[in-house]
Amino acid sequence: MIVRTWHGCVPVQHTAGFAKHLEITGVQHARATVGNLAAKVRCEQQGEYAHFFLATWWQDLTAIKAFAGENYQAAVTYPDDEQFALISDPYVFQFEVNAVSVL
Repeated sequence: MIVRTWHGCVPVQHTAGFAKHLEITGVQHARATVGNLAAKVRCEQQGEYAHFFLATWWQDLTAIKAFAGENYQAAVTYPDDEQFALISDPYVFQFEVNAVSVL
């Protein structure tokens, strides 16, 4: 199993709007991709920004490429992200894992 993590932040006034937007773009896109095992979002406010962390779990690299394309190390972003003044990390982290446990 591979876990893929993304981070982005928006000005705090866009927190609720971006949370909904992320659900209907990145989360639903990931969950609809064959080979996706799960997708979870965490949001943390720090000063004037809301930081979003998206973790997705995948069967294998083929499934990730179906979601993200051949340049799978780059973040997947969506055209409407700009309306929320999103600052997206340009790259994601991917790790092979044997098990997932809740903290």
